[in-house]
Amino acid sequence: MDIGVDSGGLSEAQTRLVDVDVDVDDVVAGFVDFKGRPAVRSKSGLWKSASFIIGVEVAEKFACNGISSNLITYLTGPLGQSTASAAANVNAWNGAAALLPLLGAFVADSFLGRYRTIIISVVVYILELVFFYLSLYLAAFAEGGMRPCIQAFGADQFDGDDINESKSKSSFFNWWYFAMNAGALLALLILNYIQDNLSWELGFGIPCFVMILALLLYLLGSFTYRFRLHTDAKNPFIRIGRVFMNAVGNRHTTPSASEQTRMKIVDRATSEGCRCSGRDIDDARALLSLLPIWCTCLGFAVVISQSSTLFTKQGQTMNREIYHGLEIPAATLQSLACLAVVVLMPVYDWVLVPAARAVTRRPTGISMLQRIGAGLFLSLLSMVIAALVEMRRLATAAEYGLVDDAGATLPMSVWWLAPQYVLFGLADVFVMVGLQEFFYDQVPSDLKSMGLALYLSILGIGDFLSSFLIALIESITSRAGHDSWFAANMNRAHVDYFYWLLAGISALVMLAYAFFAKSYVYKGRDLEYSY
Repeated sequence: MDIGVDSGGLSEAQTRLVDVDVDVDDVVAGFVDFKGRPAVRSKSGLWKSASFIIGVEVAEKFACNGISSNLITYLTGPLGQSTASAAANVNAWNGAAALLPLLGAFVADSFLGRYRTIIISVVVYILELVFFYLSLYLAAFAEGGMRPCIQAFGADQFDGDDINESKSKSSFFNWWYFAMNAGALLALLILNYIQDNLSWELGFGIPCFVMILALLLYLLGSFTYRFRLHTDAKNPFIRIGRVFMNAVGNRHTTPSASEQTRMKIVDRATSEGCRCSGRDIDDARALLSLLPIWCTCLGFAVVISQSSTLFTKQGQTMNREIYHGLEIPAATLQSLACLAVVVLMPVYDWVLVPAARAVTRRPTGISMLQRIGAGLFLSLLSMVIAALVEMRRLATAAEYGLVDDAGATLPMSVWWLAPQYVLFGLADVFVMVGLQEFFYDQVPSDLKSMGLALYLSILGIGDFLSSFLIALIESITSRAGHDSWFAANMNRAHVDYFYWLLAGISALVMLAYAFFAKSYVYKGRDLEYSY
């Protein structure tokens, strides 16, 4: 029984249509089932298989958000860290969790395959939750293996070359993100309350049992899954890496006119004597063309990292009572962003996409890059609103003489923060899902996990950039005894200045994004797209 066939290495005998009474037209090219036999369209993949995988993702996000969403409260409360240190540590943890998928994708695409990598990652996740206090970063390693693989494995259940399944694959990314936010919403509403009002141990322990159930659910669907076959026996990283090495080695040569494209650095790998095939060079070009989009989305990642850090600290100073003495934890406000996704995603998939499809004649309604661009604008708007609300919060503290009372609850409802959270959710519907589909669709077929890891690395680098900005600004603004922008007393801090800075950065990177997106040429079935 071969359960790692998506990592390559299937023998010819395993992929032959022998002694099985199957219609050749019903076979999904390039895929096999759990036992290594050709995948039959009517018996494998599609929503039946994707449902198991989406269910696992709900559990994973429940567990992940059960740790990350209220982590800053845990660090500044029981562990006694300062606001700046806690925010930097949370960003560093989130950054590690978003960058490690690059390692996980490499292992999956080169050696273990997505199926095995997911199983190992879930087991590591469970171990981390059991031994939480020993190593919080085990969860980051578990996410590193799971996040790029499980979504790519889910998308593999749909054949992009089939017209009907191609539409379903596009919808899969929408419903995948819907499920992610549903799991996160449950964590924010349930676990944050338990952690703040009952027990941190119980609040961090429940996700462990949820991940055990997720592992059982994932294994239950094994016989329905489709496993992608590698189209080349060579390691894809070695193939494409050789192209870049040859290009660097031939940097002083000039390609012939017939070999020149817009990427002259890769064209040098076509010189005589290089052992790179045309497919290797095309794959290298495809990866390199993603770099400008990757870079210009980093500004969005810096913005989005504030929801679990500084937004939460703002909320802790405000009136959080919702009914006769019942207070909601500040971190629970993050559920508004998740709720916005849960509400809007069905509307987007069932209403907006069909309406746009009727106008543009594209399967996805609007192009992936157009979708991302719309979300970048919404994230810019969220920062502007966040800055204005913070200015109002500081004015309220001054008006009631509470500037020097760090523990005071301001007579200002926490629901003032709702618009910025909701806008974050709306931006996610466009940017996050657009990035997922874009990086999965536009990378070479042997590197689907790596494509999603590249998308996740945007968020990881964004978290580290946010940590760097906070540390730099903390150092500059706290000189000569002045209160820094991130003072422990939030009533003397100036987080509003930081938000205005992020709004300016967002505006600049959005202009750069529009420039690169307009000139991007889609590969494969999306050649008819334009920005």
